[in-house]
Amino acid sequence: MDIKKFQGVIPAFYACYDQQGNISPEGTRALVRHLADKGVRGLYVGGSSGECIYQSVEERKVVLENVMAEAKGRDLTIIAHVACNNTKDSQELAAHAESLGVDAIASIPPIYFHLPPYGIAQYWNDISAAAPNTDFIIYNIPQLAGVALTIPLLQEMLKNPRVIGVKNSSMPTQDIQMWKDEGGENFVVMNGPDEQFISGLAMGATGGIGGTYAVMPELFLKVWDLFHQGKMAEAAKIQNEICRIIYKLCSAHGNLYAVMKEVIKQQYGLDMGGVRAPLANLIESDKAVVDACSKQIQDAIAKYC
Repeated sequence: MDIKKFQGVIPAFYACYDQQGNISPEGTRALVRHLADKGVRGLYVGGSSGECIYQSVEERKVVLENVMAEAKGRDLTIIAHVACNNTKDSQELAAHAESLGVDAIASIPPIYFHLPPYGIAQYWNDISAAAPNTDFIIYNIPQLAGVALTIPLLQEMLKNPRVIGVKNSSMPTQDIQMWKDEGGENFVVMNGPDEQFISGLAMGATGGIGGTYAVMPELFLKVWDLFHQGKMAEAAKIQNEICRIIYKLCSAHGNLYAVMKEVIKQQYGLDMGGVRAPLANLIESDKAVVDACSKQIQDAIAKYC
C-alpha cells in the first residue's frame, strides 16, 4: 500500500444542493475544482460534513459519481464514506464506490442500537466484502456514533487485510498513538478533530480529515508544512488561530456547515445551498457571524500564508 496518498490535508466534502434542496451535480463538481486548486491531498466524501445520514442511497451515489468525474486526472486521494444504518445499503454504497475506483472506503459503526464488538466487526467486514478490491478505513467517532473503537476490536479488524487505517475523531490524541502502535509503521491514522490537528500530527497521525478544512484549506496546509519543517511554534500560532475561527463558526444560530457554505459563497462565489433539515439553516442575524468569520479567515491567510 502507498501510504503517501494518505499523508496530508484531506477536507471532508460538503453536501451541495440546488435551490430546491436536491443534490447539485454542478455545485459538487465546482467544489472539487476549488479544493483541488487549493492544493489539498484528497477528499473525504459522504461523511458527517456531507450530511450523509440525511441523504438517500441514490443521492449519495450521485455525489460520489460527480466527485469522481471531476477528480479524474487530478492527483487527489478519494475516500468514500459508505456507512448507512443497515448493512444492505452500506454494501450497496461500498460496491458502487469500488466500481468508481475510489482509493478507499470508510465506515462508522452502526448507530442507535449499540452493538457488541463482534456485531460491529461483522458489520464492517460485511461492508468490506462488498468492495473486496478496495482498502477499508475504520471511522472512530464515539461522541456521535455512541460506541468507541477499542484495541481488541481493532485487533479483530486487522485480520481483514483490506483494513489499512483509522479516521480518528475521538478527542484523546492518545488514541492516535494506540492505533498507530497496534497497526504498525504503514498503518494509516488520520486526525479527526480540527482543533487539535497539530497535536494529532505530533502523536503520529498520517494526515488529517476535517470538517472545517474546506473553508480555510490554506491554514491547514500551512500548519502541515510548518510541522514537517520542525517549526512548531509557528505552526502552533496558526493552530490557535484556526481554533478561534472554529469557535466563531459555531456561534451562529445556523448549523456550522450552513455557516461555512455561506463563507465560501461570500469569498469565492460557490453556491452550495444550505443544509438539509433537521439541520438549521442561517437566519438574518447570522450574517454578522458569516462576515466576521470571513474576515478572520482572510486576515489569518494574509498574516500566515
